[in-house]
Amino acid sequence: MARFHALPVAAVDRLTDDSVALTLAVPPDLREEYRHAPGQHLALRRTVDGVEIRRTYSICSPAPAADEEGPRSLRVGVRLVEGGAFSTFALKEINVGDEVEVMTPAGRFTLEPAPGLYAAIVGGSGITPVLSIVATLLAREPAARFCLIRSDRTSASTMFLEEVADLKDRWPERFQLVTLLSREEQQAGLPSGRLDRERLTGLLPALLPVAQVAGWFLCGPFGLVQGAERALRELGVARTRVHEEIFHVEPAAPTAVTPVPAHSTVTARLDGRGGTWPVQDGESLLETVLRNRPDAPYACKGGVCGTCRAFLVTGEVRMDRNFALEPEETQAGYVLACQSHPVTETVELDFDR
Repeated sequence: MARFHALPVAAVDRLTDDSVALTLAVPPDLREEYRHAPGQHLALRRTVDGVEIRRTYSICSPAPAADEEGPRSLRVGVRLVEGGAFSTFALKEINVGDEVEVMTPAGRFTLEPAPGLYAAIVGGSGITPVLSIVATLLAREPAARFCLIRSDRTSASTMFLEEVADLKDRWPERFQLVTLLSREEQQAGLPSGRLDRERLTGLLPALLPVAQVAGWFLCGPFGLVQGAERALRELGVARTRVHEEIFHVEPAAPTAVTPVPAHSTVTARLDGRGGTWPVQDGESLLETVLRNRPDAPYACKGGVCGTCRAFLVTGEVRMDRNFALEPEETQAGYVLACQSHPVTETVELDFDR
């Protein structure tokens, strides 16, 4: 089960005017707990005026191999969000030596190193998990190649510019880098402009053999990920080869309170212990569980990060939205507890599967 620990901040590196990289030191006794796959994320939390705030940030540092010790440090990228309670704190207040409460790694936007050709289409801070994926893959699998197509507004707003350039210098034959700027002309390379479905449909076949790519990784704002997914579909790419992670989606429009069946209850198994509780009108199943089990896993509560993923053992639920689970996961019976409301009088969830 996911758990929080206080980790000391070992470094705060300014990446751009509106983003930083935080390096968190992992003490020896916690290194196994923080072992992560390339592409996973961490939930960071703080309490302000008695209110708990959680935000999810992807790990950008390479992942340790199975036969290696767990990570001595973890690095995450944080971009300032207008009015963001945590990102503002991270950019303006966190200093070396401070402690931050950090959840153990989670997420399924991952790639275990294997031979083959892989590709990613990312926008803005969507580079963060892909940086870990690329660095880990190229270092541990000599028979792997990677094509990274990244879109940013301007060169000055590009996160991890030096880190990506270093990968290109280190593996020039196995790492292909394509950079597009939406609001700035480049002296060389592709013309500026948005990276949308129409542009990608024409661009991708010119860059690489689309049919030979073993896995596509799409990460960034909802519009970019959606456009890239549609472009790949038009180019005949099997959906099972496409992996998506959304870094920003507009808040859901207010909806009417969701009525629940009379006397509806949720039974939840969490960390080996179970309980049954009544669901109040308008509550998500996660909110019901949290009223009774504050240790229930969650981060964004927006259907984006997938931290609250649970297996639906019995009953039927309705999810408001889902930007985190793959179709195979929902078909196998997994739901996002933060977006789920009971349709039947009894629902049973298992957070341990």
